[in-house]
Amino acid sequence: MDEALIRRIPKAELHVHLEGTFEPELMFAIAGRNGVALPYRTVDEVREAYRFADLQSFLDIYYAAAKALLRERDFYDLTWAYLERMHAENVRHVEPFFDPQTHIGRGIPFPVVLDGIVGALADGRRKLGISSRLIMCFLRHLPADAAMRTLEQALPFRDAIAGVGLDSAERGHPPADFVAVFDRARREGFRAVAHAGEEGPPEYIRQALDDLGASRIDHGVRCLEDARLVDRLVAERVPLTVCPLSNVKLRVFPTLQEHPVKRMLDRGLRVSLHSDDPAYFGGYLTDNYLAVARTFSLSRAEIVTIARNAIESSFLDDAGQHVLLAELADDPAVRDAGPGA
Repeated sequence: MDEALIRRIPKAELHVHLEGTFEPELMFAIAGRNGVALPYRTVDEVREAYRFADLQSFLDIYYAAAKALLRERDFYDLTWAYLERMHAENVRHVEPFFDPQTHIGRGIPFPVVLDGIVGALADGRRKLGISSRLIMCFLRHLPADAAMRTLEQALPFRDAIAGVGLDSAERGHPPADFVAVFDRARREGFRAVAHAGEEGPPEYIRQALDDLGASRIDHGVRCLEDARLVDRLVAERVPLTVCPLSNVKLRVFPTLQEHPVKRMLDRGLRVSLHSDDPAYFGGYLTDNYLAVARTFSLSRAEIVTIARNAIESSFLDDAGQHVLLAELADDPAVRDAGPGA
C-alpha cells in the first residue's frame, strides 16, 4: 500500500453532502452567532452522539444540526471549510450535494442557501484551484410533489447547478416514485444521479438507471446480490460512488473487512471512493482511500484505477478531465510502473 501516492495524486470527490461536512466546532460557532440552541452542550457531547444504529439514526442528528444554518454566510462558511480540507488533501475537483429542502422547509429562502454555497465554490476555484459542479438532491422521504416544487425554485439558477440527485432514507422510498421530477429535471438540462443500493435492494439501482435516467449511482454496494445487474453495470461502465467508512459507520456492513469494495473492483465495476458525510463518519476522502488500501492491501495499480475512475466519472468536460488524468499519469510512481498502473 503506497500511502504517499494516495496523498500525492490528484483526486476528485463526487459523493459528499455539504451538510454532512458540518464539524462540531463550526456547528457551535455558527449556532452561537445565530442564537440557535443545540441539543448538545459541548463538542465532545456531539461526537459522543455519533454512534449510529442505521441510516435513520444518523439522519435524525444530521437534520437537527442543519437548523443552525440560517444565513448566506453560514452556507459559505460550511462550504469553505470543506474546500480548505480538500485543498490540503490535493483534491482537485468536487461535486458536492446540497439538500435545499432541509432548509427551505425551515423558511430559509432558496437563494440564501445557494448563494452562500456558490460563493464559496467560486472562491475555491479562484483561491484554491479546486473546480466544482454542484448537485441538488431531493429528499426521498418527502413526497415527490415537494421535490417538483424544489426543482421549480431552482430553475432560475440552473447555471449554478449541474445536476440533481436523490438522497435521505432509502428503505421504502424507491427511485420509481420520482420519475416525473427527474424527467422534468433532465428536460431542463440537469444531469441525474441517485443514491441506490445502500440500504435499499439491487432493484433500486435498476430503477435509478431506467426510471430516473441516472448517469451515476451513489453507493450501489448491494449490486453484488444480483449477478445480472452486475453484468449490466460492468458492460455499461456505470460509475458507482462508494463510501466505505460511511457504510461501516451506518452498519450497512459490520466491518470494513466485510465491505464488498475489493470484490467490486475485482469484478470490473467502475468504483470510486468518497466520504459521504465525513464530519459524522470520521473520515474525509483521503481517509477512505487509506482505510481501503490498508484493509485490502491494494496495489498501486488499483489505487490509480480508483482515482482515474473518479475523474472519468465526473461532470468535468473533456478538457478538464484531461488535465487531471495527465497529472495522474505523470506522477513518477505511476509513470515508472508502466501502463498497468
